[in-house]
Amino acid sequence: MARLKLRTMTLWESEDSTGTVSLGKLFEYAEKIDGVSHIDLDRLAFLTCRGGWPKAVLKKSEKAALAQAFNYYDSVVSNDIKRVDDVDRDEELTKRIMRSYARNQASQATAGTILADIKANGDKQMSENTVYDYIKALKEIFVIEDSVAWNPNLRSKTAIRTSDTRYFIDPSIATAALGLGPKDLINDMETFGLFFETLAVRDLRVYAEALDGKVYHYRDKNKLECDAVVHLRNGSYGLIEIKIGGTELIKDGAASLRTLADKIDTTKMKKPSFLMVLTGIGDYAYKRPEDGVLVVPIGCLKN
Repeated sequence: MARLKLRTMTLWESEDSTGTVSLGKLFEYAEKIDGVSHIDLDRLAFLTCRGGWPKAVLKKSEKAALAQAFNYYDSVVSNDIKRVDDVDRDEELTKRIMRSYARNQASQATAGTILADIKANGDKQMSENTVYDYIKALKEIFVIEDSVAWNPNLRSKTAIRTSDTRYFIDPSIATAALGLGPKDLINDMETFGLFFETLAVRDLRVYAEALDGKVYHYRDKNKLECDAVVHLRNGSYGLIEIKIGGTELIKDGAASLRTLADKIDTTKMKKPSFLMVLTGIGDYAYKRPEDGVLVVPIGCLKN
């Protein structure tokens, strides 16, 4: 029996985004942009931990909303992972692997890296084959959805890293696996940034799918990165760096996007439709005059 793919709600669907910037319209015209967001750092931390679970969105209290991700996590480790292929997988092993996956969100960690992380945190007996088996099962029940590498035509020969980027289908699974709440994220901004990236990719995937597109990532041997490449079926694409916010992070993201855009061989493929730094916080969407890069808070984005 085919399994229905689990999908949680985007910020636009949960009415947490104003929807004043349309991703689809940016592919048509990105010369002018105007949008407003009402998400501050505290709200972003809550939304990351709450996730897009429909039951959580409907809850009136924040405590009840946050509980939904923990309920889902408990269901995965105690029941769902055993039902996928009738293998009686161990609950504690499932928890350890999901915790390690959470610690490696938004990275290109290999199964060996995840195994080493698990061993460093107390389990010395697990094998790499076991890690592969559990990750495969989590993918089949749509708990995990990694991002595959984008392979553009470049002017110069550059070795492109093809490892997948690790993501849960919703950031709240990662926070639940590690037992974190909104205040924990605010107290650890580095971790918060990685989990926000998972939230951003979640929303971008849904918006891209509505446009007949997919989301990829890019990384080369020189560590030049692009967190998300939204590539449409007609060959159009946009390059996106994901940052929580702040002048320096936005500046770094914009510089990275311009460097990658300049490497693309536009005699063999289209120019990017837009370059965007997608932020977690920020009141307005705007276009940087110095380089033409768009800065768009996720709280104003829709498909």
